[in-house]
Amino acid sequence: MIYVWVALGGALGSVARFSIASVLAERLAHPFPWLTLLVNVSGSFVIGLLASLGAHGVAALDTANARAFLMVGILGGYTTFSSFSLQTLELARSGAWAWAGIYVLGSVAFCLVGVWLGYLLGGVFAGR
Repeated sequence: MIYVWVALGGALGSVARFSIASVLAERLAHPFPWLTLLVNVSGSFVIGLLASLGAHGVAALDTANARAFLMVGILGGYTTFSSFSLQTLELARSGAWAWAGIYVLGSVAFCLVGVWLGYLLGGVFAGR
């Protein structure tokens, strides 16, 4: 049954990522992959939040099915590190080495900050 939860969550996360990209793509027309960065940072924030809530004993995240649905399914479908990797390669292949480096460093730094902030907020929500 856990595979069903992961599959359902993955479908929802993928649709969420596609929806965000569709809505914002025209507004942020730029060669730098801002949308992928936004999705990865927000996904990192949410997974940090959920991990913290689970670590603090929040009942809604107390089952393997709930964690698999939310963290593996939804967030696995939502975040886009495969897109991140391809876009970095495309920037580098086009000669935009500086943008490729900025993208890699920015993604890692901002996603780590996002997961840390999410984890802190989870502790606040859990009353810790």
